[in-house]
Amino acid sequence: MRIALFVTCLADAVFPDVGRATVTLLERLGHEAVFPPTQTCCGQMHVNTGYQREAVPLVRHHVEAFEPYDVVVAPSGSCVGSVRHQHAMVARGAGDEALAGRATAVAARTYELSELLVDVLGVEDVGAYFPHRVTYHPTCHSLRMLRVDDKPLRLLRQVRGMTLLELPDADQCCGFGGTFALKNADTSTAMLADKMRNVVASGAEVATAGDSSCLMHIGGGLSRLRTGTRTLHLAEILAATA
Repeated sequence: MRIALFVTCLADAVFPDVGRATVTLLERLGHEAVFPPTQTCCGQMHVNTGYQREAVPLVRHHVEAFEPYDVVVAPSGSCVGSVRHQHAMVARGAGDEALAGRATAVAARTYELSELLVDVLGVEDVGAYFPHRVTYHPTCHSLRMLRVDDKPLRLLRQVRGMTLLELPDADQCCGFGGTFALKNADTSTAMLADKMRNVVASGAEVATAGDSSCLMHIGGGLSRLRTGTRTLHLAEILAATA
């Protein structure tokens, strides 16, 4: 299958290994990963901070970049959530019904990584090997907006050599929420403290999730406290073979 990679801003600018791991994983499973070179930000940051009019050109550009592809994948529940739940809304708010229709069509074939693997490709054992103690944090967008349910856990349970540990209060937000962490710093810090406490209590060496943004938040806190626990994106674990 020919699959277009929607790499996301964070993977492109800060965590490129996540994009590389996604490509490695897809190619190992026998699929062709294509990178549309014209892709840019999907506009989620603009929409979430109230700049819906300014997001319209980004929505249009995203549609034009990914319209030629039958399947699109992103290693981010947050960005896929934006494509599915915001793009058509933004276009309609600007009075562009034609763009809204095109955005809806692109959104219908855009998947978060675990969705693509389990629901579209029909695979749970991806041939990964990762000999570490790991706990999984279900990010808010993947859990509540996309409702990926236990798909990431089903994939992780098949990773050879890995011990999957339960995360206490796993469904609780880590406190990042994009600009929420800036506008509500004290609340965000308190939520992060709870999440870090639970990650450490799990006994894991590695905390994983499907969103680099949450991992950046959690990983930064764990690093500052020198807990010895690191964070790694789900794609990187699933791409590991040694």
